[in-house]
Amino acid sequence: MENPKIIGWAHSKFGKAPEAGLEQLMAGVVPDALDHAGVGAEDIDGIFVGVFNNGFSPQAFEGSLVGMGVPALANVPAVRLENACATGSAALYAAMDFIAAGRGKVALVVGAEKMSATPTAEAGEIMLSACYRAEEADVDAGFAGIFGQIAGSYFQQNGDHGRELAMIAAKNHANGMLNPYAHMHKEFTVDFCNDVSEKNPHVAGPLRRTDCSLISDGAAAIVVAAPDVAEGVERAIAFRARNQVNDVLALSRRDPTEFAGARGAWTKSLAEAGVTIDDLDMVETHDCFTIAELLEYEAMGLAARGQGGRVIREGVTTREGRLPVNPSGGLKSRGHPLGATGVSQHVMAAMQLSGEAGTMQLPDVRLAGVFNMGGAAVANYVSIMERVK
Repeated sequence: MENPKIIGWAHSKFGKAPEAGLEQLMAGVVPDALDHAGVGAEDIDGIFVGVFNNGFSPQAFEGSLVGMGVPALANVPAVRLENACATGSAALYAAMDFIAAGRGKVALVVGAEKMSATPTAEAGEIMLSACYRAEEADVDAGFAGIFGQIAGSYFQQNGDHGRELAMIAAKNHANGMLNPYAHMHKEFTVDFCNDVSEKNPHVAGPLRRTDCSLISDGAAAIVVAAPDVAEGVERAIAFRARNQVNDVLALSRRDPTEFAGARGAWTKSLAEAGVTIDDLDMVETHDCFTIAELLEYEAMGLAARGQGGRVIREGVTTREGRLPVNPSGGLKSRGHPLGATGVSQHVMAAMQLSGEAGTMQLPDVRLAGVFNMGGAAVANYVSIMERVK
């Protein structure tokens, strides 16, 4: 069956949100998403909520919070999904499966997280639950320590790539300056990101503060519809392909610098879509840490293993390059409210494809890729999206 289509969306400003919690964050985006899609609450057949939580909020049962914030949706079947940092994509894919199975015609997807109210040390401990705690719970610096180890191993195998990571950070902060939804509107030079200083200290292994994404609050929502419903709406964004490929959770049982699951998801999706990486006009990818974006260059086929650094050195992934990556600023600048991220990435791509990206808009975007991962490249989601109208 043909994939359902995105027909509308909404996105909050990421950062330290004034909203008290998840209920208010969701209520802030759901009505706007329905309006953007041109549908009413009575048209929604299912609600799919992505929230990581695991201690960020004492309120669980998050699927029911949409109906609390928007009472007109209180009687619509709703579920909550969690898949670490890929929680938002898990919710979107479940909604699309719901429609593809014929259970409904229109579904609402909401991703949200309230993280800033949690002390930093506690937040780090919560996020460590996305690793294999039996072996990795005592890693210094929390989840940053996991990626610090990955960066250290990559440097040991391929030489010091600190400057290339700094170039990725500077690129994404420059892009974030154009994104009104971004958490951080501050541009950094490559030299500032590369030099260790009081304002940019080492956080874990070779990773500096500018190599790490932000603790953010925020929400995003998407309305997806069956192809026959999408025929009659103002805009429609199609999926040429969508795939999830998992890898082993424990880092000790795989090569953590390979991102084999991510490579598998990209390979399957490009083949399913009948395109190559060179056919894409842009990519929104998961730069929770700059080393992740560099390894994703290799996983998506822009460079051979160990050669991802040349991609950023040659300017391939800048706004002016052959394949702009993270024109929204990515997680690095846009922010990373865990449950919202996957939904946000798909919204950012949909905005570009529909020509509604405002100051972020790239010229003539017709085919876009999205990569969202959970944990250290464990749950890997790749979508290939295209403009329909």
